[in-house]
Amino acid sequence: MNLDQLVHECGEWLKAGGPMSDVVISSRVRLARNLAGHRFLSKASPEERAEIERTLFDAIRSLEFGKNTFYVDVEQSDPIDRQFLVERHLISRQHAEGEGCRGVAISTGETMALMINEEDHLRIQVLRRGLNLDDAWNQTTEVDAALEGVVEFAWHRQYGYLTACPTNVGTGLRVSVMLHLPALKLTNEIEKVLRAAKDMRLAIRGLYGEGTEALGDFFQVSNQVTLGAGEEEILNGFKSEVIPAMVHYEREARRQLRTQSPAALDDKVWRALGVLENARVISSEEALFLLSHLRMGILMERVKTIDLEAVSELLLGTQSAHLQKRLGRRLEGQERSVLRAEYIRKRLDQARPSNN
Repeated sequence: MNLDQLVHECGEWLKAGGPMSDVVISSRVRLARNLAGHRFLSKASPEERAEIERTLFDAIRSLEFGKNTFYVDVEQSDPIDRQFLVERHLISRQHAEGEGCRGVAISTGETMALMINEEDHLRIQVLRRGLNLDDAWNQTTEVDAALEGVVEFAWHRQYGYLTACPTNVGTGLRVSVMLHLPALKLTNEIEKVLRAAKDMRLAIRGLYGEGTEALGDFFQVSNQVTLGAGEEEILNGFKSEVIPAMVHYEREARRQLRTQSPAALDDKVWRALGVLENARVISSEEALFLLSHLRMGILMERVKTIDLEAVSELLLGTQSAHLQKRLGRRLEGQERSVLRAEYIRKRLDQARPSNN
């Protein structure tokens, strides 16, 4: 498998379905690890970075799970390919924009990505659709244990796993859940919910993680504390308290819109569909905003002529790198906006029941 084959696929994490999938888009578990006997990347020489990459690449390929992965040399990749990986949440922006030897091993179905030489020597990332942290955690621990059988990770008896950033020291665990919260935004309740999350020492980020805005009403919620907290404590807090509470607030906001402001709700939803079906020029930001409202309308059964799968595909396919890889050439801004609008019109037309 290679990147070109992924262009016409919808990432496993973005497919419709999964627990609480009306609000929860995906669940991610990530572990930060560093090789013992090597300096952190900020201090490593180019030769040491290359050695770290070779060691981890060989370790991954020597294990059973590694046989079902394909490797992308991020350093040598075209900028569009790097952005393509960011859009699919297979690497971070930091990894894409970094320097020196670095790469990523991606599993079949894109449920796992092993980033080499991002901020730490290794980032083990597992994605699932909906609220499914247990499955994500189980696969993560299996991969981590298998790798520890062939390489030694930096670990301290008192502090736990040692990482480049102090906020990751300890378990090295980051739990992240992507939420779609359009109703909270429309009812002006979103700021109250986000403030409460921050008071609980949770990080609230945009669609692409750290340093990004919440485009299209999509928010990533993740833990900030890794030192002194056990893995099970962090996971249980998310799946039993934090995320169910936020899902409840969004569902309540949707109920409020349905019962108290049905005309305003329908206006938002149908106006979004109307623009998407008729626009001749559209930016990626506007497309995400309108697709967010359309997704809400489908889930709230205001729109029954478009299937959710089409919206999921468009959330990925309308993004800059995806659009350019789909067409097989570089596109300038205005041309990109024109072809994006054409792609949306065609895909929505295909999604109607009479055309299936």
